[in-house]
Amino acid sequence: MRWTLDDIPWDRFDPAKVTPDLLAVAKTAALVEANSADYVAYLNNIFHDDDDFKAVACQWGVEEEQHGRALGRWAELADPDFSFHKSLAEFRRGYRLPLDANQSVRGSRLGELIARCVVETGTSSFYSAIHDACDEPVLKMIAKHIATDEFFHYQLFEKHAKRYETKDKLSRLSRLKIALGRVREAEDDELAYAYYSANVAFAKTPEKYDRGRCAATYWRQAMGLYREKHLQNATRMILRAASLNADGWLAAVASKVSWTLLQRRQNRLSRAA
Repeated sequence: MRWTLDDIPWDRFDPAKVTPDLLAVAKTAALVEANSADYVAYLNNIFHDDDDFKAVACQWGVEEEQHGRALGRWAELADPDFSFHKSLAEFRRGYRLPLDANQSVRGSRLGELIARCVVETGTSSFYSAIHDACDEPVLKMIAKHIATDEFFHYQLFEKHAKRYETKDKLSRLSRLKIALGRVREAEDDELAYAYYSANVAFAKTPEKYDRGRCAATYWRQAMGLYREKHLQNATRMILRAASLNADGWLAAVASKVSWTLLQRRQNRLSRAA
């Protein structure tokens, strides 16, 4: 462990610097991070005979769970009506991974590891964006720690992906398809239901789960945190996972396109709201 909850200066918490959007996305992230046990079980099923990787996956799960506890504790400071444990129980009740799977949904173990690299790309850029957008000192430090962890996790999954490159032959095009496919999966039910469980289910005037509304609200709030540099870094990391040049013209074009698309979507969601 590179840090623990005891390393966080909780006494420096400044409620005056908490914004509604940061609070909402931090609550949501707390639930997703704390639910890592399901992902560890899934990965252990996929890599059932790879003890080296299973040890890495278990340690990864411990660190992810700590991320959730840190964010949950901060959210309870920022909103005394928020119960991290109650919201997490609701999230787990309504969202489950296919834990009985013994084959990767990516088609191969290498594909699974590429997808995990993409997930860590998203989280490292997300927490970097929170760090840069945030003035509240405690959340700022938590976000910095988590962003660093997520980059190390990317490197771990990348290291094990290289082990499988000789076993699972995948073309660059196939690798890119897997990477982009995992990017699109960020639109699935996980974040929408996490947002609902953290911000709507136990509100004073709770509403029934509406996936479209919850997803739109979450993404409008989260996208407002990003700056172009965060998309540039994420683009390079995704291309690297796909064994493509992360520093050439393709990276420059892809990052510009990604930033333009993000801005357009953010504007569209803001107008709709």
